[in-house]
Amino acid sequence: MTPDEPRNSFFSLFFTPELGAWQGQVALPIVFWGSGVAMSMALAVLYANALDAGQLAFQQVLVLVSAAYTVWILVAIWRCAQNASPFWGTLARWPTVAWGLNSALVLFFLQIQLMPRYARG
Repeated sequence: MTPDEPRNSFFSLFFTPELGAWQGQVALPIVFWGSGVAMSMALAVLYANALDAGQLAFQQVLVLVSAAYTVWILVAIWRCAQNASPFWGTLARWPTVAWGLNSALVLFFLQIQLMPRYARG
């Protein structure tokens, strides 16, 4: 492989759609509704099931995954909004700001809720 040839690692091949969204190259409706709303709902359902089953470790993993996912989706929506019409781009960005603030507070309080459960063992 020469230095001029692009490297296609497993990571870049497996996460091509996600990398495209991160770079703002995906259509805004796909990122907002598919990657944003649908995936958030899926993470919430997983967390609710873990909470119901009393799976403390899985809840902790989901809080961390949700935090990383939130950063990714906020950046992806913001960048993809640049390629949409000004109306839809602006309309997508306002809820994205609220989404980020809400996610930060929810994840913070979920983590606080987990701490006493760790202490009890």
